[in-house]
Amino acid sequence: MDFQTAVFFFLSAILVFAALRVITARNPVYAALHLMLAFFTTGGLWLMLQAEFLAIALIVVYVGAVMVLFLFVVMMLDINIDRIREGFWRYLPLGAVLGLVMVLEMGLVLGSKYFQVPISEVVVPAGVSNTKEIGALLVTDYVFPFELAAVILLVGMIAAVVLTFRGRKPSKISNPNTQVFVKAKDRVRVLQMPVEKD
Repeated sequence: MDFQTAVFFFLSAILVFAALRVITARNPVYAALHLMLAFFTTGGLWLMLQAEFLAIALIVVYVGAVMVLFLFVVMMLDINIDRIREGFWRYLPLGAVLGLVMVLEMGLVLGSKYFQVPISEVVVPAGVSNTKEIGALLVTDYVFPFELAAVILLVGMIAAVVLTFRGRKPSKISNPNTQVFVKAKDRVRVLQMPVEKD
């Protein structure tokens, strides 16, 4: 087994484990951390296939969006933020382990160049841009699935906003226009109360 195959199996095993933990973890913090690990591992696999644009887009867009996803999870489940802040040190070991695994993965993917192992057998001619080819395919052959994915993401964003909307809070701002035109008889009322005798 060569180095490239070993790295592929290593990343694939971590990806399968992280994907299973995303759907089996009861704590949303653990699920979000494992989802981040799954995205990093997928980016590493795409780097091995010379799909640099897809790998960088996955890490930048999806790993960045994980924090928004976690925010929506907190908003939907009404998690006590103070309790989570108090238990920060409980999540630190898992976060440190996942961070070390990500660094190890990136080191293995990038280190394969220094071991003189070809990342991919496909020979790319000079002057061909991976990003340009993906863009040309998206707007020609796959324009309808691309537009459908955009509509589904828009619907999901609107649904998330609607589900997390708690209703308009009542405002305590007074209207100066109504205060200027107020009359004393509308605001002051004299009450006749019987006198109590001891």
